[in-house]
Amino acid sequence: MGNCIQGCKDFFSRQKNTNIRLTLPVVCFFWQIAMIILFGVFIRYDEESDTHWVETKAHENITSDIENDFYFRYPSFQDVHVMIFVGFGFLMTFLKRYSFGAVGFNFLIASFGLQWALLMQGWFHSLDPHTGKIYIGVESLINADFCVAGCLIAYGAVLGKVSPVQLLVMTLFGITLFAVEEYIILNLLHARDAGGSMVIHTFGGYYGLSITWVLYRPNLHQSKRMQGSVYHSDTFAMIGTLFLWMFWPSFNSAITDHGDGQHRAAINTYLCLASTVLTTVAISSLSQKTGKLDMVHIQNSTLAGGVALGTAAEFMISPYGALIVGFFCGIISTMGYIFISPFLEKTLKIQDTCGIHNLHAMPGVIGGIVGAITAAAASESVYGKQGLINTFDFTGDFKDRTVLTQGGYQAAGMCVSIVFGVAGGAIVGSILKLPIWGDPADENCFDDEVYWELPDEEEEHQQSIPPILEYNNHMIHKQQDLSESNFSVEHCES
Repeated sequence: MGNCIQGCKDFFSRQKNTNIRLTLPVVCFFWQIAMIILFGVFIRYDEESDTHWVETKAHENITSDIENDFYFRYPSFQDVHVMIFVGFGFLMTFLKRYSFGAVGFNFLIASFGLQWALLMQGWFHSLDPHTGKIYIGVESLINADFCVAGCLIAYGAVLGKVSPVQLLVMTLFGITLFAVEEYIILNLLHARDAGGSMVIHTFGGYYGLSITWVLYRPNLHQSKRMQGSVYHSDTFAMIGTLFLWMFWPSFNSAITDHGDGQHRAAINTYLCLASTVLTTVAISSLSQKTGKLDMVHIQNSTLAGGVALGTAAEFMISPYGALIVGFFCGIISTMGYIFISPFLEKTLKIQDTCGIHNLHAMPGVIGGIVGAITAAAASESVYGKQGLINTFDFTGDFKDRTVLTQGGYQAAGMCVSIVFGVAGGAIVGSILKLPIWGDPADENCFDDEVYWELPDEEEEHQQSIPPILEYNNHMIHKQQDLSESNFSVEHCES
């Protein structure tokens, strides 16, 4: 027995090997071939993307191709797609030596994830019982991107600390868990969550936090020199922020009903985001005696309003209600970076690289609460009888549901997303903890050199890099000294 225990200890404590020359290609080739086979068996074009569209038009008396769903949804799809590949990717480039990993691994996760999402969501939502096929159109692509967003959120928690193989495994399980919890929340509970405050952000946030908690690195301080940002890395990250901020109204309205629902969701999100910026700037300035702004807050907390309004975006929350939600989200998210992140790291051993708790998990919960309250408070005098039916889809098995009952199911949906995120993340984190995935040693985290070929001039001049100004960043939490500036001078080390 003693030998068995010692053998397990030796297995888990053996030296890290980051050579993924075999494992990464094998995983990529195997899973892509599997996708080809599964798509060949299950995936087909839907009636609006099939060549039989001409016959469908004649049968349903459709007079113009403009009524094809493609022309309604594709503009929103473009915006969401940019958010996934550009917005999320560049938002994570704040680390001074991990820009390749931020953008490149984001690209890898999204490209694999969207394929697996089309299958998983298809099996749960649109599998034809007669043919056994999944029929996809432009709305399927949007939903697949939404599914991927949950995994990209989780990536933010482990940024710089895991290998690309681990990220692919995390995405495989994350997409699977997402499809299940989405089915429970949207189909079984019949909760409304157009912008994914619960299904996407709350799940993705707690999924990532649970994984990084299980993968806790007690000696991560050995990579402290790499955890900071530099002027140009923060500028690139701000590009990601601006793309996300501009396109978030499309994100929250992309799959809502045509007409007033989609129109209202875009307006509400637009206003909520604008309000969030002002309160974020205010709290960031107040947090420093000198009144200087912290770029970490501006990059992240300014987006919290879009997260928090996802559930209620299509509801009649009113324009001033959207501003109120944004007002408080900017305050709460920024305070989270100032006070809650240090507490999570010091007390709960949660090393959250990007601060996803403050941008996604916590605002996602706020969004679930706002959605539940707004649904429960809905009335026929505000929505109209048919408006209530359309907004909350009180049809079929749910035609007799009341708004108070709907509010309760909205709250239940939020609880489901938290449970799936926490429990699923703990299980997946335990799998990723196995020492077979090629993850970096504690002293080599947050460094592109581990998995990427860097330009020659970068390697040649690492030793001669002059001192740089390093911001207080997501992972380095210093005590706020009101008599000092928010900058410290530090030498880069190779």
